[in-house]
Amino acid sequence: MALNQARSGGASYVDIRILETVSQSLGVKNGKLDKISFKFDSGFGIRVVANGSWGFASSNILTPAEIEKIAISAVDIAKASATVQNKQVKLTPLKSSNSVYRTPIKIDPFNVSDEEKIELLLRADEKLREDDKVVVASSSLFFLKKKIYFASSEGSYISQEIIESGGGISATATDGSEIERRSYPNSMGGQTECRGYESILEMDLVGNADRVREEAVALLSADICPTKETSLILDGSQLALQVHESIGHPVELDRILGMEASFAGTSFISTGDVDNLKYGSPIVNVTADATIPGALGTFGFDDEGVPAQRADIITNGILAGLLTSRETAEVLGRKSNGTMRADGWNRTPIIRMTNINLLPGIWSLDNLIADTDDGIYMETNKSWSIDDKRLNFQFATEIAWKIENGKRKKMYRSPNYTGITPKFWNSCDAICDKNHWTVWGTPNCGKGEPMQVAHVAHGTSPARFSKVKVGIGR
Repeated sequence: MALNQARSGGASYVDIRILETVSQSLGVKNGKLDKISFKFDSGFGIRVVANGSWGFASSNILTPAEIEKIAISAVDIAKASATVQNKQVKLTPLKSSNSVYRTPIKIDPFNVSDEEKIELLLRADEKLREDDKVVVASSSLFFLKKKIYFASSEGSYISQEIIESGGGISATATDGSEIERRSYPNSMGGQTECRGYESILEMDLVGNADRVREEAVALLSADICPTKETSLILDGSQLALQVHESIGHPVELDRILGMEASFAGTSFISTGDVDNLKYGSPIVNVTADATIPGALGTFGFDDEGVPAQRADIITNGILAGLLTSRETAEVLGRKSNGTMRADGWNRTPIIRMTNINLLPGIWSLDNLIADTDDGIYMETNKSWSIDDKRLNFQFATEIAWKIENGKRKKMYRSPNYTGITPKFWNSCDAICDKNHWTVWGTPNCGKGEPMQVAHVAHGTSPARFSKVKVGIGR
C-alpha cells in the first residue's frame, strides 16, 4: 500500500521500514536494585525519491489510512525539497532481495526470569563491596529484540530479527583524597553482543568481581603515570575505541562530502585519498564487516536493503575504501557497502559503522611485552577527546602498568596518551594474534541531527605503538 501510494503520487523510488523494538535494562547499585525498565516501541517510516530529491515521513499508527497519509506526505516533502536542491539523487544499482534474517542465539534473554537476572547482579555486587574503600558498586544488564520489516519499489521484501545482550560491572574506590574506578568487561556499561543470554553467562561477572575490586583499591596508592614519550601497548578494549574514533568516523563518506558537518563533525580525509593515503604502517589492515557472528554491528541487510558484507577500509596501511550508501557510493564509482542504518522508525537512515576491525597480527601478548624494553601498557577507556576532523586526540584509561626490560612492573593511575591520527597509526609496529582478538560492542555511537544512537563494534587485539606521548594534559 505504501509503495503503490507513493509511486502514484510521483515517486520514482520508495521504501518502507516497519520497526518493533522491545528492550530491557536492569541495574544493581550498592546492594539494591537501582533500575529495571521494559520498553516497547513500534512504528514505520517511508522514504521516497521524487523529482530527484529525498522525502521522509513516519508515524506510530499502523493503519491503512495512516500509511496512505504518510506516503503522500513523504512525496510532498521530496517535491518541496527538490525546489532548492542543486543535484539530483542518484542511487547505485541494487539487486532485489526476498529474505529472512535472525540473530543466531542459544538462550532468548526475554525468556530468562527477572529474578535470575537480578540475582546474578546482586551476587556480583556483593563481591565488589567486600572492601570498605569501595563506595560505589554497580552492575547492569541490557537486552534488546528488534524486528525490522523492509520493502522497496525495486522488489525487495526483507524481514529481520536482531537480538542483543549486554552487561558489565564496576567498582569505584576512595581513600578520602583519591577516587579510582575499575570496570569489567569494559567501561561505559561493559560488553554488548548480538547473541542471547549465553553471552552474559560467558562473561562471568561474579567470577571477575574480586579482581575488579582489588584493582580499584590498588589504584588509590599507585603512582601517577609519568609524562614522557615511550612505546605504548593498548589492550583490545581501549584499541577498539581508538579504531572507532580515529578510523571508523573519518571514513564515513557523508562526513567527507560535508553532508554531516554541523554536529558530528567532518573528516581529514578526501575522496582522492582512497588508494593513496598512507593511513598506517604496513601491518595495519582494517575491514568493515557486518557478517561476523555475534558481533554488535552484525545484521542481514542495512536499512536500504543492501546485504551485509565485508569491505576493505585499510589494506597494508593504505586507505582502500570508505563507508558508503547507495547515494554516496556514486561519487566513488562503486556500489554501496551496506552501512545505512537508522536508530528508530522515525529516523531516516544515515551512514553508520558496522564492525570496523583491526585485523590480528602475529604476536602473543606475552611475547609483545617481552619484546618491549621500555613502555607502558594501558587498559580500559576512561575518557576521550578528538577534534571534528578526527586528527588530534587524547585518551585516558582506567589503569596502566610500567613495562621494563620485557616485564610488566608497577601499576600506574591516571594514564593518558595523545596523538595525531595518521602519525599514530603509522607508528603501529606490532599487533597481537587471533587468540587475543575480541569484537568489542559500542552501543552508544552518536551521530546526526536529530541525534541517532547506533550499535556498532570493533574487533581488535592488543597492539604496540612507538614514540607516543603519555601522561599529557593532567
